[in-house]
Amino acid sequence: MEYKTYLEKEKYSLTTIDSYIKQVEKFTHWCKNNNTTVEEIDYKTILKYIKYLQEKKNTKKTVNHKIGTLKTYFKYLLAAYYRADNPIENINIKGIKRTINYVILESDELEDLYYSFETENIKDNYHRLTAKRNRIIVGLLMYQGLTTTELIRLEIEDLQLYKGKIYIKSGTRSNARTLELKSWQIIEFLEYIKEVREEIILRKELESNRVFIPNNKRLGITISHIIKKLKKTNNKVINIHQIRASVITNWLKQYNLREVQVFAGHRYISSTERYVQDDLESLHEIVNNFHPIS
Repeated sequence: MEYKTYLEKEKYSLTTIDSYIKQVEKFTHWCKNNNTTVEEIDYKTILKYIKYLQEKKNTKKTVNHKIGTLKTYFKYLLAAYYRADNPIENINIKGIKRTINYVILESDELEDLYYSFETENIKDNYHRLTAKRNRIIVGLLMYQGLTTTELIRLEIEDLQLYKGKIYIKSGTRSNARTLELKSWQIIEFLEYIKEVREEIILRKELESNRVFIPNNKRLGITISHIIKKLKKTNNKVINIHQIRASVITNWLKQYNLREVQVFAGHRYISSTERYVQDDLESLHEIVNNFHPIS
């Protein structure tokens, strides 16, 4: 399997694929000039390559990006059995300051948004059905930190309700993962799948394997309306990105960096590091233990 085919299977965009391949070509050329190959290069020689990039006056952010693209390439080399190890996996460039510029909602604030979402005192029957659907969406935002794209792509086969879990497919920038559902989410999901969703499908005269009806762009509009409603409950609410940032930040108070990386579906540990709060000194120590390069 060629590298391009691997990237296509991993659902990278055409622009990203082109960029990644060009970076690999430059790296391969450097390896040749330094009497090694991509199949044989070791950790020490990788460090020499990083020093070479730094000497070329690349910023730390640019160097980190180039190393990030090569991490994907080494994953390919492992998958294609060209290598038995990944010497670049835990290398990150120390000193890159990334911050999340959102007001972070605490766990109890997120939970309050879920429980405050009205589903019963609605006169119109169809609107009551869509409110129940929307409350489940709110739960997936507050507890699992899903994105709009992930909500749109959810299919019935992704639900593992009797195991209390939900499967999230990989995306162009995210890894697949299986997440735990809260017990109350499971109960509401069962009602939704057996009754509510069926009624909405009949009303809309649709056939679909998607969990949420309607889907695609229209569901995106629905989620925007949900956010506006949540803002009325708590005026600190800004958008779905802020909610996801809050969920990830709160996870970091309970779990280690690697666990949160999996929960969030981040491809790189550096993406998770962005959510580390400055006052969590112990987490900074964890970050610095992943072979930091000054």
